[in-house]
Amino acid sequence: MYMQKMTEQVVCTYDDPVVETKHGKLRGVKTQGTYIFRGIRYAEAKRFHFPTEVEPWEGVREAFQFGHVCCELNTPIPHDQYTVPHFFYPQNENCQYLNVWTQRLDKTAKRPVMVWLHGGGWFSGSSVELLAYDGENLSKTDDVVVVSINHRLNVLGYLDLSQYGEQYRDSANAGLGDLVMALKWIHENIAQFGGDPENVTIFGQSGGGGKVVALMQTPAADNYYQKAIIQSGGPTAQGRENTENARKVSQRCAQLILQYLRIAPENVEQVETVDWYDLAQATMNAIWTIQNREGGKVSWGPHPDGAYYLGHPLDYGWRQESLSKPMLVGSVLGEFSGNFNQKIGDGIKNKWDAAAIDTYRKEKFGEKADTMAKLFASAYPDRNPADVLFLDTGLRKGCLNFCRKRAQAGGPTWNWLFNLESPFNYGTMAWHNAEEPYVFRNSAYIEAQYIPVVSERLEDEMAGAWVQFARTGDPNFEKLPQWPKASADSVPTMCFDEVTDLRVDHDRTLMEAYPQPERKGFPGSGKMFAMFGVKPEE
Repeated sequence: MYMQKMTEQVVCTYDDPVVETKHGKLRGVKTQGTYIFRGIRYAEAKRFHFPTEVEPWEGVREAFQFGHVCCELNTPIPHDQYTVPHFFYPQNENCQYLNVWTQRLDKTAKRPVMVWLHGGGWFSGSSVELLAYDGENLSKTDDVVVVSINHRLNVLGYLDLSQYGEQYRDSANAGLGDLVMALKWIHENIAQFGGDPENVTIFGQSGGGGKVVALMQTPAADNYYQKAIIQSGGPTAQGRENTENARKVSQRCAQLILQYLRIAPENVEQVETVDWYDLAQATMNAIWTIQNREGGKVSWGPHPDGAYYLGHPLDYGWRQESLSKPMLVGSVLGEFSGNFNQKIGDGIKNKWDAAAIDTYRKEKFGEKADTMAKLFASAYPDRNPADVLFLDTGLRKGCLNFCRKRAQAGGPTWNWLFNLESPFNYGTMAWHNAEEPYVFRNSAYIEAQYIPVVSERLEDEMAGAWVQFARTGDPNFEKLPQWPKASADSVPTMCFDEVTDLRVDHDRTLMEAYPQPERKGFPGSGKMFAMFGVKPEE
């Protein structure tokens, strides 16, 4: 994270601030009225096994520094470091840590609790990876308790070893088990930090949105949260066939890992103690073999088993226990398709004349160019006509479908869309992650995004809506237009922008007509293989 000049003395003494949890006492710090506890151990776990409760301790443990983040198979230099500043922290597979920001250490305060689940799919990322994730400003301005979580990812969290014995029955859902255990810890201890254990909202972006949806399909988590928010992740069905195939591929991955490590099936327990680097190298070799020689695809994530995790609701059905919980569901106008991620012409869309825009439209849409221009103008009469070239369709279509289907099943659901254009590069459409600084009230720390006056107002609207939802289960409050819930037939969308407004089914026809984007592989996979000594054949 960036260096920040101190403007107030940070309080940290032997007896203040100290909180007594179920397992022992923790000592954090206090800065500008916010109590911060970093790196709290919420569980312990053996490799490839479900987590267990931490052992009680005597005395006072320090909670000054963030805990280890999960080991990653690849930690590339991010292409979006300027627009989405990253912070990389020491990695260790013993990564069951969480962080708390709060204004009160009073168990009678009962403030709303907002639990953040980080992005990065099910394979990378951490609770501190992005600068925007810091919870101090949200807690301080809106008087809520903010919690963020690390948990096991990739091979450590989702390798299916069940074929090697009952002791590994749950290995393919170990990382999801971490999340449930973290929510259990919060339920049992958050009152000591001023939070209300009966008013917990889980929210996450990208892979974190997928984790929110997965938790809603995990009965063991039911009693530990009351509301849910997904941001640019999780709304799309996986497909039963794809889900079943993913489990088979994970099992094949396990076979190849053991072969690479020269571990006989009868000695499978040895895989629990091999060095992480050796396990990672074996995993990368298995991924390459499956994807390049066997025509498969390795996709980390939890596996439906009919008991612990029941699968995506659009594939396996909505659970009544989670349907009753209110949801906010939304995405970003550009996501991965915006002009930050794809360059057309000179890349400066806001300086193109009408002739240039028409040329690029025809190159992209062919015979549908005029139709797409008209549909876009109808949906977004206030935007540059060039923006039709850079719309996200995958997540937007997924969110609209998710909202309609959930509303039809009886679940209270509100939809939103983040549309604010950044001044970066003469005008850049909102990208994947662009809304997070506004939700956390950290936009002033993001150089590529900050717009004086506009950013402050938009923070008040977005963070205000998220917090109002966390308090009451309804995002409506005085700084926004009236925001109706989605129905089976119609999806009102709160469009957060320089001027925020509500639009009803404004882009439905546009989304239905828009061509499906070409799916591309995960960037940097070649470097990832080379990093572990795996040399793909030409």
